[in-house]
Amino acid sequence: MDLVQTTILIFLPLFLTSIVLYLIRAVKGPTIGDQILAIDSLTYDLAALLVILGLFFREPILIVTAIPLALWIYSLDIYIAKYLEKREMGE
Repeated sequence: MDLVQTTILIFLPLFLTSIVLYLIRAVKGPTIGDQILAIDSLTYDLAALLVILGLFFREPILIVTAIPLALWIYSLDIYIAKYLEKREMGE
């Protein structure tokens, strides 16, 4: 096992713990902003986890799938921000 795989195995439980904490915040968030931030952080962490798993398993398709996921999350952030600002959907 090389250094990259050892490092990934050390940090993987931290990622999984953060995902559980994000899920708790997304479900129990006191405000809509907290829930959106939790879902946003969760999905960005999932994109990062895909990249890490792609490095671990040496599968480039996992890294390629993380890029559209991150772009989709970014566009969803813009859409939600516009909605929260104007309270209208789809301009």
